[in-house]
Amino acid sequence: MRKTAISKTPSKDARTTRSQEESGQCVETPRPGIEPATFRKLVAPSKKLQENICSRHDEVMKIFCRTDQQSICYLCTMDEHKGHETVPAAAERTEKQKELEVRRLSIQKRIQEREKDVKLLQQEVEAINGSADKAVEDSEKMFTELIRLIQKRSSDVKQQVRSQQETEVSRVKELQEKLEQEIAELKRKDGELEQLSHTEDHNQFLHNYPSLSALSESTHSSSINIRPLSYFEDVTAAVSETRDKLQDILREEWTNISLTVTEEDVLLSPPEPKTRAGFLKYSHEITLDPNTANTHLLLSEGNRKVTLMKQKQSYSDHPDRFVGRLQVLSRKSLTGRCYWEVEWRRGGVDVAVAYKNISRAGLGGECGFGNNDKSWALYWYLGSFKFQHNNVETLLSGPRSSRVGVYLDHRAGILSFYSVSETMTLLHRVQTTFTQPLYAGLRFWFDGATAELID
Repeated sequence: MRKTAISKTPSKDARTTRSQEESGQCVETPRPGIEPATFRKLVAPSKKLQENICSRHDEVMKIFCRTDQQSICYLCTMDEHKGHETVPAAAERTEKQKELEVRRLSIQKRIQEREKDVKLLQQEVEAINGSADKAVEDSEKMFTELIRLIQKRSSDVKQQVRSQQETEVSRVKELQEKLEQEIAELKRKDGELEQLSHTEDHNQFLHNYPSLSALSESTHSSSINIRPLSYFEDVTAAVSETRDKLQDILREEWTNISLTVTEEDVLLSPPEPKTRAGFLKYSHEITLDPNTANTHLLLSEGNRKVTLMKQKQSYSDHPDRFVGRLQVLSRKSLTGRCYWEVEWRRGGVDVAVAYKNISRAGLGGECGFGNNDKSWALYWYLGSFKFQHNNVETLLSGPRSSRVGVYLDHRAGILSFYSVSETMTLLHRVQTTFTQPLYAGLRFWFDGATAELID
């Protein structure tokens, strides 16, 4: 390899020097503090210079063959690369540099997006931790309040029992004392009579007999009715009933609490299923609450089937019961992702969801499913499905079916109704924000109409 001599004139153009360095030529570089004209440092040739020399023709490869995607020299274009698409290496570098910049911009954009996602996830972690800490703190506070309330009620019952015990014992002892005084008086009288009865002189007996004092009337009945030993057993029974009710409530609500705790976040929430098999993964066994059923609704099949009857049913009074509307709600609330199916006969049935605080009395819109902002209802009317919320009706298109599937993603605010037959057809989807737990509901219109929650 020949080395070209370089002028030692210090005014040499820097660009020429850099070009020479890149081509592998020896260049003298001034040492700091020494005049350039006095001392020059030789720079070693580039180690990669040999890579830029064509191994076949011993010429610098300044051309790029696009056909074979490799660098070549000008002699190669007349030899094995003859007829190939070739361009100057600098031109190819410029074009590839542009492509590289585009790719870098794309990568940088993805980096920014991922960094934004990481930041969002970090915020999510902080939100989860903050929410969990608050939930633990609040729940501990509420359970503590509940425990204190139970302890106070226990103390109240104990105090009332002891107070009543003292009153009853005092009353009994007072009566006992009076009876003992009466017994003593009777014994004294009996002694007098016994003494008189032993008088041998008839005249003396007859003379003393009228002087005997008359027996005073007893202030108490001849017999005292003692109740069986069950003075405070009614208290025990009442407390036991309260305990059973609390246990029932805790058992019923614990499932909802557990589901709420383990519910996945919307950020990671899977999309709505596309097949019935996918929906059935979220299937919930729903039973209806007899305490909410209108008195003309007969519940059967484990409170999963409802029939509208002419005659009233013998339900006890309850504040949750629908009085005017022929409606009923599920026993448990629905949170997370749920799916259930309703099958009806003879029509005249609304499939609905509602908040628990929907009004129960009267015939006004505040009570009827779909007539207010607390409920959503789907129904079949005059040959077509209709959806109603907040008293706004929407006419729907879809195949007629006696079975409707309902999908709820409570946190994501999704409520979907499907016509279920051999296939599933979406009838209507609601996207909103649910502010309370929801309950499944049914509403009836015609005598003899039935609806059943399919297991």
